[in-house]
Amino acid sequence: MQTEKVANHIVNWLKDYATKAGVNGFVIGISGGIDSAVTSTLCAKTGLKVLCLEMPIHQAESHVSRAQEHIKQLKDRFSNVSDIHANLTPVFEAFRTEMLFDGDQATIDMALANTRARLRMTTLYYYAGLYRLLVAGTGNKVEDFGVGFYTKYGDGGVDLSPIADLLKSQVYELGTYLEVPDSILKATPSDGLFGDARSDEDQIGASYPELEWAMGMDEKGKKPEDFSGREKEVLKIYKRFNNANKHKMLPIPICNILKEML
Repeated sequence: MQTEKVANHIVNWLKDYATKAGVNGFVIGISGGIDSAVTSTLCAKTGLKVLCLEMPIHQAESHVSRAQEHIKQLKDRFSNVSDIHANLTPVFEAFRTEMLFDGDQATIDMALANTRARLRMTTLYYYAGLYRLLVAGTGNKVEDFGVGFYTKYGDGGVDLSPIADLLKSQVYELGTYLEVPDSILKATPSDGLFGDARSDEDQIGASYPELEWAMGMDEKGKKPEDFSGREKEVLKIYKRFNNANKHKMLPIPICNILKEML
């Protein structure tokens, strides 16, 4: 990948889009992970206003410290960057006290994890409206178009997606070029939605390099039966997530009414 050219292309695309939209800049949720670090740095390089939001909900201390380290670094490097800390734990707890918990624990845990992502989306759009900003998405290509590893109307609810055409490995390349803190570059990827130490790989069952390989094989029309061992298992995992999460990646279905019925 021509890293510098890709970075400059994204920065120019962001600036052009925001200028044409008549907004002041961007708002980004900072998680302490590589995707939000790269996205916020690219936004900062536009010279437009960038608001970094910390939105912890029972967050692991390691996530919080990495997010704060990144925000401090960005503010030191770019005068157009500001930040707000919005503690959403009380909001989440208030929501939880009003909900009916009817189902197995795994289903309840997943519903609450998705609720965290949607509370953050609501917060991002509050500040976007307040300061005339665009919500910048932080999803990469594997997550957004491969396994659908995001929350519908949560972290998937954005105005534009600067890095969604880049594989995770390419995001790391950009992160190194953009001088993202080492603590983030070396951290194990995690969505942080469960308040524990589980990683993305724990949830999916495959690493990002494996998923990138599987995505490439799927694009070539390969099937799990074409492989054996771990490769067969990884492609099965990829296709299972891809099929189950199609509803996130395809346009919302519309029931078309025949003209003679109107």
